[in-house]
Amino acid sequence: MATNRTKTIITAALLAALTTVATMVIRIPTPTLGYIHLGDGMVLVCGILLGPGLGAVAAGIGSMLADLFGGYMAWVPGTFAIKALTALVGGWLYHHMVKREKMSTPLRVALCGIPAEVVMVAGYFVYEVGMELLAGSALGAASAAVLAGVPFNAVQGLAGVIVCAVLLPVLSHASAEMGQRIRT
Repeated sequence: MATNRTKTIITAALLAALTTVATMVIRIPTPTLGYIHLGDGMVLVCGILLGPGLGAVAAGIGSMLADLFGGYMAWVPGTFAIKALTALVGGWLYHHMVKREKMSTPLRVALCGIPAEVVMVAGYFVYEVGMELLAGSALGAASAAVLAGVPFNAVQGLAGVIVCAVLLPVLSHASAEMGQRIRT
């Protein structure tokens, strides 16, 4: 019989893989050469089900692998850091809310997911501006060019919050069946 530590590692690996798949399966291209996907929902699920620390690692690895497999090599380090931070913030807020408030799971997901997704949008803005600066653009021009992608990242973040609110009760039930209790 597997120990709790082994079950936790297996769960983290499964959630990282599901994050990769959710990011790669449905891709809606954007005019800014990126794409909108459902992986952000799994990023939040990682932070909530695994806790902010391990959830950040699983979300970062899963999202990074989607960029690696998808040929977005320049985004791999940024995606790892940004998605890990998104899961960290979402998971930390969720676990602090669950201790203090009696509210529905979807409302709690929205209240922790929206600030976490703001981190994602801001993180990609900063990363993209940095990439433009390294390519020789002036700061003003780089910021203006990157600003066009912000609404698409915001839509992706909102979709992630919705996906998490729908999937969390199902995945929480599944983890309870495996002997891991998650308060939702």
